[in-house]
Amino acid sequence: MDVHGTVAPGFEAVRDVFAGIVAHARGGAAFSVVRRGETVVELWGGLADPDAGTPWERNTLCVLFSGTKGVVAAVVAALDVLDPEAPVRAYWPEFTAEATVGQVLSHTAGLPFVDAEHDLLDTAVCAAMLARQSPLWTPGSRVAYHPLTYGYLVAELLRRTTGRGAGALVREVLARPHDLDLHLGTPPELDARVARLVRAPDYRISTFLDDPERRRIVERMYAGLLDSDELVNSARYRRAELAAASATGTALSMATLYDLLAAGHVAQQAALARASRTWSEGVDALNDRPLRFGLGFELADPIGTYGPAEVAFGHSGAGGGRHGAWPQAQLGFSFVTNELRAEDTDTRAATLLATLYDAL
Repeated sequence: MDVHGTVAPGFEAVRDVFAGIVAHARGGAAFSVVRRGETVVELWGGLADPDAGTPWERNTLCVLFSGTKGVVAAVVAALDVLDPEAPVRAYWPEFTAEATVGQVLSHTAGLPFVDAEHDLLDTAVCAAMLARQSPLWTPGSRVAYHPLTYGYLVAELLRRTTGRGAGALVREVLARPHDLDLHLGTPPELDARVARLVRAPDYRISTFLDDPERRRIVERMYAGLLDSDELVNSARYRRAELAAASATGTALSMATLYDLLAAGHVAQQAALARASRTWSEGVDALNDRPLRFGLGFELADPIGTYGPAEVAFGHSGAGGGRHGAWPQAQLGFSFVTNELRAEDTDTRAATLLATLYDAL
């Protein structure tokens, strides 16, 4: 399959690695790097719809899954209306757990799943359920990834402080001012541009986890979201404003967003510094995966999620997506793909980031 796009002089090795990824793909992908406002890598290739044989185009949108969390973290930093030290109850009186805003944003609140039958796409109902729910541990005492509940909680905090939904805030704070092809609650007129998601035969979640009892908890956390291709490819999923999982965007727009963040053009310096410092770290209490979080952003961790750079922030996405900034190199990057692979066998983003680092 052909690779399209351009690279700046000195980044040819990145194109070679990307070409190898596309050559062995069932689906498609895109990889972009923006440095100080200049696009130095913009590549795409493969199939946006493997079943129909539709090629990936320059403007193909891809579901970002948890890359959405980084987008919403950028909104939180840009608005700077939530005090991370304040109790959630200060903004949301019905919330019963003794958790702070910072604990919600750094995945230590102890509310990793909705403990009742629910529609995972009904964000208002899920938020109301979580407000009444007792945490699994004392908030702040353990770190464990909150794959969907992060979105319900943060979106409700934003609604309480701004009166706006998460999708509107992504549009008004990020997409429109910075001309980003980025959407939370993707409108129908863009459906034809969205890549169809496919799972590799061995795709699975929580690849660090062996304990069967905690595996059952993890299954509750994901609520069946990644069990089949049907839901994640549905219009209903794309329309939902899941502030943890359902945004769509292009690699170029995501790389541009992180470049703008690193350059101080989205959030004030103090707010970004606060959001990108360590608020929680350790081995996930449920998933056994090493974690390090800022306020909604993932940070450079012991397993090299963000490549060789010692300082990095961003957010990965289920199946292989990787989006972030290397502040010291003054750049943003994004790898998007519609072919979901298991974390323990997927080397695509890691190889691209290692090659990018060498090219700098």
